[in-house]
Amino acid sequence: MSEIRFDGRVAIITGAGGGLGKTYALMLAARGASVVVNDLGGAADGTGAGTNMADAVVKEINEAGGKAVANYDSVSTPEGGEAICKTAVDNFGKVDILVNNAGILRDKTFAKLEPQNLEVVLDVHLKGGFFVTQPVFRIMKENNYGRIVFASSGAGIFGNFGQTNYGAAKMGLVGLSNVLSVEGAKYNIKSNVIAPIAKTRLTEQLLGPLAEALDPSFVTPLVAYLCSEECELTHEIFDVGGGRYARIFIGMGPGWVAPDHRAPSAEDIRDNLGAIRKTDGYIIPSSIAEETKAIADALKG
Repeated sequence: MSEIRFDGRVAIITGAGGGLGKTYALMLAARGASVVVNDLGGAADGTGAGTNMADAVVKEINEAGGKAVANYDSVSTPEGGEAICKTAVDNFGKVDILVNNAGILRDKTFAKLEPQNLEVVLDVHLKGGFFVTQPVFRIMKENNYGRIVFASSGAGIFGNFGQTNYGAAKMGLVGLSNVLSVEGAKYNIKSNVIAPIAKTRLTEQLLGPLAEALDPSFVTPLVAYLCSEECELTHEIFDVGGGRYARIFIGMGPGWVAPDHRAPSAEDIRDNLGAIRKTDGYIIPSSIAEETKAIADALKG
């Protein structure tokens, strides 16, 4: 089998100054991509800024014979997103690949979470994913090619104590990716989501002893594949950590249809919960159109 390469491709990776983002930047560059290494250079909670982190990754790539430039703009504003995209276009002429990896943590239990710690996490994760992707998506449409990867989290998909802000933002990225996969289909733009668990400066204290088994390098090959021309998958979510790779999916069971086309009572719902919650014979809708068709088919039946 041939090697997966990125020669002639241009990639933007946000939050690439360290952790998972750095591994993505190094691997794509080593396989031929020209890379924009975006990092604000702040602390894990999003405070502060600096150029050292992005510069160090760019230096490592360039010294190894690759091509990379640094960008220090924040993903959390429309202007920052445009500037990140412009860095790619000005230096390399286009954008083919985007990995939305930038993130921060402001963990607190729901009852104690201050509004500002909700807002800043939504700004970086959810709005950041939107603001960087929108100008990039326009370019991808013009070029009839694109590969987008969003970094979500099990904290949003499955839930995790003390992370309501983070979980809400991360699950929002799943919805964003799903819609982009639909809108990008006819332009050869594939959009997918990963839910990585790896030892980074954001997670090291949370993972405890398990952190040693969760090296970021286990996540990188999946991201590289999803960014590649060979990847024809879209609208998917993958769980990854420690060498284990698994699909996560949002499925819909066959359900229960109220008889005689009448609105059921609350007691009817209670009495038919088994059928309503049954997962045998589930489908995985690729869009709301398939969900609606399933409802129409059930009503006909």
